[in-house]
Amino acid sequence: MLAKSATPNPSTVLGRQLGDELRRLREAAGLTTAQAAEALDCTKGKISRIENGRVAVRLPDLTAMLHAYEVTDSELPGRLSALARKANRRRRQGWWNQYGAVLADTYRDYIALEAMAGEIRTFQAQLVPGLLQTPDYVRAVTVASRQWQTADEIEKFVQVRLARQERLTGDTPLHLWAVLSEAVLLQRVGGPKVMHAQLEHLLTASEQPNVTVQVLPFSRGAHASMFGPYVVLGFPEEAALDVVLADNPTGSIWLEREAEVARYQDLFDAARTSALSPMESRAVIRRRAKEHRA
Repeated sequence: MLAKSATPNPSTVLGRQLGDELRRLREAAGLTTAQAAEALDCTKGKISRIENGRVAVRLPDLTAMLHAYEVTDSELPGRLSALARKANRRRRQGWWNQYGAVLADTYRDYIALEAMAGEIRTFQAQLVPGLLQTPDYVRAVTVASRQWQTADEIEKFVQVRLARQERLTGDTPLHLWAVLSEAVLLQRVGGPKVMHAQLEHLLTASEQPNVTVQVLPFSRGAHASMFGPYVVLGFPEEAALDVVLADNPTGSIWLEREAEVARYQDLFDAARTSALSPMESRAVIRRRAKEHRA
């Protein structure tokens, strides 16, 4: 049985403590996040994620930040380095890391961020979002991908995906807003029986107060999100920047620059505006579920 993923990884407590201290040092130096990013030759988004405890802080980056902030306290570098090492060690102990053999680095990073996110907005062109997939649907997708060869590898990947779904329950559930192309409802992943059960599960999930599902029908014609699926992760910390994971023919890429993220936010807003309402979407999903059962 996997550890529950509904609560953020303990590393976030230490990571946020370190991030808070680095934010105070930056502000004391009179630097904006943009100026700090320029000094470190990185993106503003990376500075934001470090300060919000969402990513591991490499010791070279920590040293560069302390230098840029002109820290004169001789004891502070040693204390913050020790805190960074401890936070990074605990971050590596996240439940998903025990499945490193079947998870790509990008996917592990995604799960870690998902564990800390407060909201996810996603457009899916072909597949039901992982957080809403049934075990048989996950299994069928995993087999079809041909990335995992043995039955043991496939089952481990299925377990990981099901463990992720615990983020939708608990005291502080994740808010999920999914816009699905109508193609998602028609693709017979795993056959009609599996697909019928999947769409019934999608209907049930869409009734949860923290889950919104909309269908973008073929009748809407061409739209800006046709190029492929993407996920926009939002975080509860004040002033935290959104992060985007986008798929392309060569794999998945992270986007964190404000202009890039804003582009995907606009894409999602356009998709949800063009899509059917949640109530209309449930009617379409229900009809498609009956067709798969026939």
